[in-house]
Amino acid sequence: MKRSSSRRTVACRDAAKGLILDYCSNSSVHGVQYFGCRERSGCEKFWWFAVFLLSLGSCALLIEKTYLKWDQTPVIVSFNERATPVWQIPLPAVTICPQTKALTTKLNFSNDVGEFMQNHDISGEKMDTLLATLQLCDRNFHQVFFDPGVFPDKATNQSYASLIKDMPILTQENLGDCSIRSELTSCANLFSYSLTEEGVCVTFNGLSANELLRTENIQTEDSYLTSINKSTFWTQEDGYSQQATVRTYPYRSLGSGISAGISVTLQNHDFLLEYLCSGPNPGYKILLHSPVDYPHISNKFVRISRNREVAIAVKPQIITTSTGLRDYTPEGRQCFFNHERYLQFFREYTQNNCELECLTNFTLHYCGCVRFSMLRTPRTAVCETNQIMCMLKAEESLLEMDVVTQGNSEPNFRAKCNCLPACTSVQYDLEVTQTELEWYRYWETFAEDLSKLEGTQMARLGVYYKESQFITSRRSELYGLTDFLANCGGLLGLCMGVSLLSLVELLYFCLVRPVVLWRNQKTVVQVKNKDEAPEKVLLAKSGP
Repeated sequence: MKRSSSRRTVACRDAAKGLILDYCSNSSVHGVQYFGCRERSGCEKFWWFAVFLLSLGSCALLIEKTYLKWDQTPVIVSFNERATPVWQIPLPAVTICPQTKALTTKLNFSNDVGEFMQNHDISGEKMDTLLATLQLCDRNFHQVFFDPGVFPDKATNQSYASLIKDMPILTQENLGDCSIRSELTSCANLFSYSLTEEGVCVTFNGLSANELLRTENIQTEDSYLTSINKSTFWTQEDGYSQQATVRTYPYRSLGSGISAGISVTLQNHDFLLEYLCSGPNPGYKILLHSPVDYPHISNKFVRISRNREVAIAVKPQIITTSTGLRDYTPEGRQCFFNHERYLQFFREYTQNNCELECLTNFTLHYCGCVRFSMLRTPRTAVCETNQIMCMLKAEESLLEMDVVTQGNSEPNFRAKCNCLPACTSVQYDLEVTQTELEWYRYWETFAEDLSKLEGTQMARLGVYYKESQFITSRRSELYGLTDFLANCGGLLGLCMGVSLLSLVELLYFCLVRPVVLWRNQKTVVQVKNKDEAPEKVLLAKSGP
């Protein structure tokens, strides 16, 4: 038995050696044929074996780097091959907020603040109006003039939002001539009200609350948006559908220049204005944003002074994402599709909406309440005026959080918000020009009685696309699976002369060839046993 087992081991070893020599002699991989060549000396074989290992190691290292690049940076942002006409995208939403925060007919802000600081005694309703106005004053007012911590809580049950809405500075009646694509129209048809941190503002081309907000999660005591227009044939990701017409909402431009954009006249009166709360420039703040963005004026705005005409030429910067990236993780492609990221208060995901919700949640975490203009649930408390500095500190802390927590283990609330850009996003580059508006001289030419316009201040705003076409950017795969395999094949061919058939060849000699040899050997043994059997029988008969 031991001799039979030893013989079988030797036979297997010889068979394996023969198989390896057979592979080396017939392999298409460069250098392998020298391993089993009987004419080569041991030194030559060692040389070729060392070169083969060096090539194999270099190839493996290069393939590893290619894989890491494919895995860690799968996305490249490039310019689209074709220009996009501006009629394929909507005009930007335009939100206009007045700098003046209090009308003298509603509140003598300077006198009432001074009276409170001296006597701390103002009637309840008047005090609530003053407290609501203080919520709109800029940071410098609270830091330089008064500490808001000295003010009491609101005395009545009326909300701050409703108090502010009761004394609007800029109404649809304050908007003069409005036109879109050179067609005069009622400003009430173009603009709706929106509630922002600057108070009640007017917005053009914004979505309605039912389309932009998750109204089922938001308190219903105060409305945030009053627009009733529906974007039936447009979405941020897909653009306008084929059923869209020229007048489809949101409105779009048909070309470049002011004649294809919108214009609006803003007017106010000197005797209605108050300067202490908002500073020496009682003009307007203008925010241009996507129709799916909730207006947040503090982000970036253009300031318009009185008696000035301002023209804003817009150049859109749009980034889209190829369908090939949908199978990647959001972290891999560095963006969210609308269905991938749930926001508590918004139906439409954008980076601005996400950051606004993040600020709301952090303010609630930091102060135990939120600003009157922030979206909130029915059970969330609204911060009192004496908590203004806490709200401002919360906003400042959130902005600093990425820098402060860098390199340490402190929790980063901002990072948890995970506000990546939307996979289809739009930003606007603005080119602002302004000139003096001599509207009074213009009206004098009509020889009308201008006494009724005494003390009136006007400003004019125009918004339009600078060019009729623009180049979009596009996220796409830097390396797809096909590209990765092609790169690996190129490296294998460069370093070792290996192709796909070489791998098939290796599998053949490792799997198929041994089985074939084993079956052939088994057949030979069976035939040999049959040939030896009669001889044994004859020997048995010839015995004594």
